[in-house]
Amino acid sequence: MNTPVTPNSLAAIKLNLPIQRGAYYGGRWHEPKSGRYLEQINPGTGDSLGRAADCSAEDVDGAVSAARAAFAEWRRVPPLERARMLKGVARVLRENAGELAMIDSADCGNPISEMIGDANVAAAQVEFFAGLVTEMKGHSIPQGPDRLNFSVREPLGVVGRIVPFNHPFMFIAGKAAAPLAAGNTVVMKPPEQAPLSSLRLAELIDGLLPPGVFNLVPGGKEAGAALASHPGVAKIALIGSVPTGKAVMRAAADTLKRVLLELGGKNALIAYPDADPDAVAGGVVGGMNFTWCGQSCGSTSRAFIHEKIYDAVIERIKVRIKRWKPGIPTDPATTMGAIISRTQFDRVMGYIESARCEGARLITGGGPPSDPALAKGLYIEPTVFADVKPTMKIAREEIFGPVVAVFRWSDEAAMLDEVNAVEYGLTASIWTNDLSTAHRAAANVEAGFIWINDVSKHFLGTPFGGYKQSGIGREECLEELLSFTQEKNININLAAPAKA
Repeated sequence: MNTPVTPNSLAAIKLNLPIQRGAYYGGRWHEPKSGRYLEQINPGTGDSLGRAADCSAEDVDGAVSAARAAFAEWRRVPPLERARMLKGVARVLRENAGELAMIDSADCGNPISEMIGDANVAAAQVEFFAGLVTEMKGHSIPQGPDRLNFSVREPLGVVGRIVPFNHPFMFIAGKAAAPLAAGNTVVMKPPEQAPLSSLRLAELIDGLLPPGVFNLVPGGKEAGAALASHPGVAKIALIGSVPTGKAVMRAAADTLKRVLLELGGKNALIAYPDADPDAVAGGVVGGMNFTWCGQSCGSTSRAFIHEKIYDAVIERIKVRIKRWKPGIPTDPATTMGAIISRTQFDRVMGYIESARCEGARLITGGGPPSDPALAKGLYIEPTVFADVKPTMKIAREEIFGPVVAVFRWSDEAAMLDEVNAVEYGLTASIWTNDLSTAHRAAANVEAGFIWINDVSKHFLGTPFGGYKQSGIGREECLEELLSFTQEKNININLAAPAKA
């Protein structure tokens, strides 16, 4: 049983940063061969958290070599034994949830109260895929009385996974689960902006898996490019932006390695005239994931509200949004954290300025908070623009910040055209009390994951992934596990040998 998390228990958690700051592969820690390190900055306070390795292509090559050597044995470990070991990793995640959450809160700027949930999600994903190991089944194909034909599923080899800064250890732990359960070994690259929880995780699970099965190479673009192009990597998976996804595909092309891409989104929330304005306002605010400062690929950053309820929804948004107020991420009372870096902060502020210049109406927010206690951090208040037009920059481009664009609509066909006009298609949220309307809208929206009268939730076991340039493949489901296998067909001739 998990101990309930309370404000007092959160306040008691201490920041326990990792001792090791290098690369982890072959069951050992290694200083980066490049000798390079990146300074880690707490985006909520501006304080230094020390350095972490900036791995080079040479470091990646060492990690892949260790993973390839370990694969020869790991693939032969019986599935249920692999599952047992993975469940041990899940136990470590749950037992150290507070510690890992506190590190991420300091390193990536997300509130400690929410990062505890990341630990539980990661543990649940590891347990989920551990429980699916016996579902990697082949098929028998009828060939008549003299032949037996069947297929088996086998692991691919070494899998590389590159994860972003918004949920660092949740992605490092949770996204390693499917390839490991399938019998692959992994080389994980944590985000260069927030690698510390991943390093601590490697310290905690050291020895639970055979050496070389789980490997970690912190670093920036060089490490990611080397992993994507390495001939010893059988599949590369990325959670990131569309431009990064395209770069990964190009790097993977020379070796024809498989790719799994979960990319950006410019996701729509659609409210029909029969929807309750208060519920819609809650959906608009909740769907933006202001807790993470909107730094979430699934955020519904475009809200299409029918003219009948438009003004009522706007007024209710002003009330609903007061719950989210920027604060020091490691404070248990904080409901909204900090922007990950100065570069991203300036980028978001640039979009806010463009919205003002193009004539959008600012409803709330629009800049840093006035609280002097937050002056050294990278904070932007939850920001909502109304009367947005499809030609505006904030209507077309992914901001990855706490900015919602609200549109007024009256013609359904024209609205759906605007919803589908962007290059993205990750998620969508539809609000209506009419079943036919809900089905019709869901059928016409070009997105891979749709909520009806809800927002933001994931459901383990259901396929998550995007349409168009929001990605390739599906995660968090059986299909993800199977995507880390390859099918082999075996044909046996049972006919009696012909007599001489």
